[in-house]
Amino acid sequence: MIEVSGLTKYYGDHAALEDLEFILKEGTVTGFLGPNGAGKSTALNMITGYLSPTSGSIRIGGHDLNEEPEEAKRLIGYLPEVPPVYPELTVRENLEFAAGLRKISGKEMKEEILRVSKELGLSEVEERLGRNLSKGFRQRVGFAMALIGDPKILVLDEPTAGLDPKQVIEIRDLIRKLKKDHTILLSSHILSEIAEVCDEILILSEGMKAAWGSLEELREKTGRESLEEIFLKLTAEEEHSEEAGEEEP
Repeated sequence: MIEVSGLTKYYGDHAALEDLEFILKEGTVTGFLGPNGAGKSTALNMITGYLSPTSGSIRIGGHDLNEEPEEAKRLIGYLPEVPPVYPELTVRENLEFAAGLRKISGKEMKEEILRVSKELGLSEVEERLGRNLSKGFRQRVGFAMALIGDPKILVLDEPTAGLDPKQVIEIRDLIRKLKKDHTILLSSHILSEIAEVCDEILILSEGMKAAWGSLEELREKTGRESLEEIFLKLTAEEEHSEEAGEEEP
């Protein structure tokens, strides 16, 4: 559903991302990991169409994001780290705004809002202003906005950040449920979350792909058991390699 080839982004002389390649299979959840500054945010912004690459290509459901942006973006639902909930609008108005961006109106809009409200448990707060929502409900509204129009691909950036344990479990269960009909790219700093819900894991380090595969494949590659150990080994090796190179005469 998502094909990334040779994806590179330069800011001046600095390569934030370099020659990234991967393919997300339909109906899978792929975890996206990397230390701060590894290029995750840059990659997500390019995949969702908010940032143009210096070079490389992104195909969404067979559509080239550069050549067919509307067709490609129509297939993606995006939940950024800070949910895009307008504080002066009610929950319903926020969902109507999201539907309008996808050019959904009339009866279809009402049906979509009813569907996502039911799925995310928002019916009881539809008339509440965004500014009066708890962190958990703001996250749910952001999730519902991403689901408007039933996009086949979901890009989720830290979807459980700041939630209490009960809400975290609810969001993880929702991700598992959505996997049946969606391809999901999940970025998170919570390694246990990635290990628990993801089929494949993509690890970035210093703007480049450090590893990609199932948890079992990464265990075999690194000789480490837990994802925490795998992550530290792969990212530490990248850093050590660069430091050693700098010390050479």
